Amino acid sequence: MAAVDIAVDNNMNKTDINNQKFELKATDADLEKGELKKEELREESSIPWSKIIIAMLALGVLVAACAVTWVFQDWQTSLQVLAILAVVYCIAFYWRWLYVAALTAPRDFSALWCYFKILWLTRNFTNKKWSMPDIFHQMVLKHPNKACFLFEDETWTFKQVEDYSLRASAVLKSEGVKRGDVVAVMIGNCPEMPAIWLGATRLGAVAPLINTNQTGNTLLHSINVAKCDVVIYSDEFSTAFQDIAKELNPSIKLYKFTRRPLNTSADAVRVVETTGDFTAMLENVTPAPWSQADGEGFNGKLLYIYTSGTTGLPKAAVISSSRMVFMASGVHYLGSLRANDIIYCPMPLYHSAGGCITMGQAFIFGCTIVLKTKFSASAYFPDCIKYNATVAHYIGEMCRYVLATPQAATDKQHKVRTVYGNGMRPAIWTDFVKRFNIKKVVEFYGATEGNANIVNINNRTGAIGFVSRIIPAVYPIAILKVDPETGDPIRDKKGLCQLAQPNQPGVFIGKIKPNNPSRAFLGYVDKDASDKKIVRDVFTFGDSAFISGDILMADELGYLFFMDRTGDTFRWRGENVSTTEVESAISRVADQRDAVVYGVEIPNTDGRAGMCGIVDTQGSLDLEKLAKDIAKDLPKYARPIFIRVMTSVDMTGTFKMRKIDLQKEGYNPSVVKDKLFYLDPKTGKYVPLGNEEYEKIISGQIRL
Repeated sequence: MAAVDIAVDNNMNKTDINNQKFELKATDADLEKGELKKEELREESSIPWSKIIIAMLALGVLVAACAVTWVFQDWQTSLQVLAILAVVYCIAFYWRWLYVAALTAPRDFSALWCYFKILWLTRNFTNKKWSMPDIFHQMVLKHPNKACFLFEDETWTFKQVEDYSLRASAVLKSEGVKRGDVVAVMIGNCPEMPAIWLGATRLGAVAPLINTNQTGNTLLHSINVAKCDVVIYSDEFSTAFQDIAKELNPSIKLYKFTRRPLNTSADAVRVVETTGDFTAMLENVTPAPWSQADGEGFNGKLLYIYTSGTTGLPKAAVISSSRMVFMASGVHYLGSLRANDIIYCPMPLYHSAGGCITMGQAFIFGCTIVLKTKFSASAYFPDCIKYNATVAHYIGEMCRYVLATPQAATDKQHKVRTVYGNGMRPAIWTDFVKRFNIKKVVEFYGATEGNANIVNINNRTGAIGFVSRIIPAVYPIAILKVDPETGDPIRDKKGLCQLAQPNQPGVFIGKIKPNNPSRAFLGYVDKDASDKKIVRDVFTFGDSAFISGDILMADELGYLFFMDRTGDTFRWRGENVSTTEVESAISRVADQRDAVVYGVEIPNTDGRAGMCGIVDTQGSLDLEKLAKDIAKDLPKYARPIFIRVMTSVDMTGTFKMRKIDLQKEGYNPSVVKDKLFYLDPKTGKYVPLGNEEYEKIISGQIRL
């Protein structure tokens, strides 16, 4: 049996997914004991012999009827009877499959056609051995004077971007950069940032894109794990590099970039300081003549994109030109984007969403990109109006922040027809679309380091993509049954993995095919970290797949919904608690405040108690009202036992909340400086948690 099932529960308000309310709960036996036996988790489903026998009998009747008709009539009549009975047989035994097929066929074949276009595109680039600078060059030749980037009050044409990148190539080549070197770029959002990494990769170098929020040990780790030879950083990050200067490998060359218009006139003063002024060096060179990139071609390494580091130090994921094309073209084709679109991008360019998917719209398809230095909820749609944007990019909690802004006339004065991104919560989906008059939401899902991306192509509310119910083998993804406690796939008696059934949560995987660029798994720079993301002997012995660690659920029609991460789900009172679900519910009843949920241990108590950090900058949070409201929305086992009221929460550049440090600090008042509260089991209210209460909880005098 499966470890968990999705069951409809009309008595509890849960996260609204497709107008249905789902509850994660255990199935069948051992519910009295509050636990599932692991032996049962690994049992194979029993064979439905009764259905097989009935089907065989029906098939026998069909054959007999045809034979009798042939004997007493003629063979033409026998064929007519065969056709009629075959239709009746199919309807009787496969009517549900036929119903699902009729509903999903347009979606599936539309996606399949887009997939063929992606494969054709990648095959073309593979045969020509083009890297991303070569692909971008074709857009420059096609429309050199078209706007590539709109930034503040500046317009950068495709030719201007390439000329800047050729200057970067000339500087780096003069400094000895060659094929295989690693040239990191730590620059905020501006047109020069992608132009510089294009210049580096033209020489065959690999360009790690370092998170501009990093400092100290995290920054040092990112430089060392990528084995950087060169680092180009903005002058605004000078202090961060001064702080780690003594610990940096002295062989690493550092160049400081200052954003200003280049003075390349003949009478300009030609002075380059020995400290490595990259901007001055750009002014002192003639752009390199264009030539095809000196790298490993379409499938060679292009960039290193770092994971967000929500659960530890960032890992450097390998991005090839083929991987970037696959990600960007998937959103472009499946999202029905156009070459003449103007795309609003407030996303950081050091991450795969902005730096690969949105950059790819310009580099591969010739779209115009509006760059912003940082995200602003109040400026989101006013900016779209200012730049005449037709498409906008979002991620994570952005939509919730935008929805929380006061209603204004600009809400529907924009020209945005499509928004794309990942992480829009189902709870706000409908309200967002209605308020801002968005015709299409292209929600996608995919890990930076993964080999599989899925896209919601037909506006299914809350869905992050789909898996085909008609031709599942054609699609390179699957949902596997998984042990909710360990996160490991559940295997059958043969040792192979099992597919999750409709409405049954499981872990998302991408099937690995090393010879197929779109299916290869490039992983991380760290091989050991890469190996941990591969599951082997999946459907046949010897095959392999990338395992995401994310728990998804597919409904009967194949639409996929995000449930949680395997590491974030915790068990309390014999039940599995989804942190994503609880965060969404608390944020909703707490006026869209930031909320981060995690499990903490209580001595001599099974499982982990829920703890929630809530941001309350103005001291207006009503905990009594919160307790009453979440009691309506969440079952008792899912309600947080501890509350931590904070003035801010540490966020990644892609609006993911870091919870690892909060989890380590727990609920000890001598460690935590924020206000702490616990749920009094007698009154059902949150009461202050001080040192005295803490000691009683630890000793078991207060039982939660």
